[in-house]
Amino acid sequence: ILILNNKNIVLKIRNIAIGGTNYSLISPKEILSEAVKMNAEKIILIHNHPSGDSTPSEADYKITKKIDEASAILGITLLDHIIIGDGNYKSIKY
Repeated sequence: ILILNNKNIVLKIRNIAIGGTNYSLISPKEILSEAVKMNAEKIILIHNHPSGDSTPSEADYKITKKIDEASAILGITLLDHIIIGDGNYKSIKY
């Protein structure tokens, strides 16, 4: 997670979870707790797909939606969720 202020300056980069080859267990609570502590305005999520294919999975879309909704309640803007593959990347939000 990249934690940003209202001018999009990175305040902190935090590793939330380390998953296996086809999964990672994360929750909005884990992701947003540090942003709340830092009184952050915005966040960007980034994770990799070890397969090299940066195509978002159904689970990627679901967790992005949950985090977007939860962060909005807290007044934090989820700017993007980026998936990194082998030499490429995909944005879920845009």
